[in-house]
Order: sequence, then C-alpha cells, then structure tokens
Amino acid sequence: MSEKKKTPWYVGGLRFECIQCGRCCSGPGEGYIWVTKPEIKFIADSLKMTTGELRRKYLRRVSLRTTIIEHRTTKDCIFLQNIAGQRRCIIYAVRPSQCRTWPFWSDNLTNPNAWNKVAEKCPGINKSRIYTCEEIEKIKRNKKWWQDAEQTSGSAKK
Repeated sequence: MSEKKKTPWYVGGLRFECIQCGRCCSGPGEGYIWVTKPEIKFIADSLKMTTGELRRKYLRRVSLRTTIIEHRTTKDCIFLQNIAGQRRCIIYAVRPSQCRTWPFWSDNLTNPNAWNKVAEKCPGINKSRIYTCEEIEKIKRNKKWWQDAEQTSGSAKK
C-alpha cells in the first residue's frame, strides 16, 4: 500500500513580493528569531564583531536554541532600524533562514485562510510575482542557505 502525498492547497502558486516594509520583523507581539551557529558567525562578521560580542549584545538563549533579541517596548527585531527615514534590516544580506523563508512558513501555508490572515500584516502577500508550488517547497526546505557561501569562501565553519 503506497502513501499518497497530499497536494498542497497552493498547488497553483502564490503571489508575494517583499516590499521591505519591516512588518514581518516587528511587534507588537513577542516572538523568536532563531539563529544557528553558522548564521551567528555570518552576522558577527557582517557587523565586524566577534561571535562572543554578538552573543552578549544581540542574542539570548532559550533552552537549547539562540534567538535575536527584540526591542523591549516595540518587540521589533533589534536589527530592524531606521535608516534615512525607512525601517530597514541592517543584516539583510546575512539574515537568518527564518527571515529568508518568510512568508512561506508552514503555519502561514496551512490553508488559504491562514495565508490571507498573515496578508493582513504583510502588504507584499497576494501581490506581484507568482511563486510556483515547487519554488515555495524549495524555499521552505532551504534551512542551510550559508552552505554555498561556505564552499566558496571557506568561512563560517566554526
């Protein structure tokens, strides 16, 4: 007896274009921005600091995992900052996998209602470019985005 893989409801694709508004990085609710050891190394290098300095200043442990801290009052990611009057991620080029896969998170893709609910916060959802089902699945699986960079530069192996 073979198991059939359930066809996702978004088999026809979904529209999304990041407009870099920063809403996915901001409160009001508190959350976690999980980072891995290789991502921590990339972020530290980008900010020209040691991983120890980065950990002390911008990260905290939650059980066995590490998360980026948030502003105490706004609950925005600490790396979401005002630059020339616009809210921008100052580590965008080395942002964690969790950020890279937005909005194609499993919770957001549960059903059309979940997708449309998150679209209330994210103005880039249901707009512009269509991502195919295959592209969405690939994005969801891309947990180790840094591997290509490691192979070419030899960095972030600690």
